[in-house]
Amino acid sequence: MELPFPGMDPYLERPSLWPDVHNSLIYAMREQIQRQFSPRYKAVITPYISLESLEIVPNRRVIVPDVGIIDRGEPGDEPRALAIAPAPLTMTAIMEIPIRLARVEIRVIDDETLVTAIELLSPANKRPGPEGADAYERKRQELFRSEAHLLEIDLLRGGQRPRLSQPLPANPYFVLLSRAYNRPYVEIWPLALREPIAPVPVPLSPPDPDIPLDLGVALRQIYASARYDLQIDYGFAPPAPDLSPEDAAWLDAHLRARGLR
Repeated sequence: MELPFPGMDPYLERPSLWPDVHNSLIYAMREQIQRQFSPRYKAVITPYISLESLEIVPNRRVIVPDVGIIDRGEPGDEPRALAIAPAPLTMTAIMEIPIRLARVEIRVIDDETLVTAIELLSPANKRPGPEGADAYERKRQELFRSEAHLLEIDLLRGGQRPRLSQPLPANPYFVLLSRAYNRPYVEIWPLALREPIAPVPVPLSPPDPDIPLDLGVALRQIYASARYDLQIDYGFAPPAPDLSPEDAAWLDAHLRARGLR
């Protein structure tokens, strides 16, 4: 099945699915941009470990144990069994699970100089707090002080956006590019749910021109190869987090028109 949306599929943001989507996109982007390089550059996948908050739902099995507690009372009394009431509620905990993720780094082959870092944001990068968005911001600042370009791709509607001097518009997704020679200015591409994703530039070292990165092609490629359609129920459950009322109405009509609702 083909990707049923013109751009990003909001159902791919599901926490249990996103780690696979993330790594699949990283490999697809590396393959796409590697084909466009001169022999001067290479695209390297750099793995890292991220703690993601996931709801773990194990195989459910109800067990009634054959165990009781006997209250023997005072010496000489007949022992009697105490009834233990079962817990009225059972829920699953949100657990922080180590997830293997990656980024793409463009380096000069001769001396391994980092030219461009491509970050595909994960929920851990956007989670408020010292180990989430604050830690990611420290990494951003290190890159800002370097001679490397930074391309940030945010295909997650939830969480804290990368920090800028002014608020971003109310779009669901963004691509941000900080060119080393143009800081502190950041080029921003707001992405809409209802529109295709146009190619964005990947800068190299002067005098080499930018090369295009087509995220739309990469999304369609991984959607088909990973068969995400078999893992997603496009029925009446909305994607999380909630869409705006306008986008939610459009999504419902769009899925109905494609026969998925």
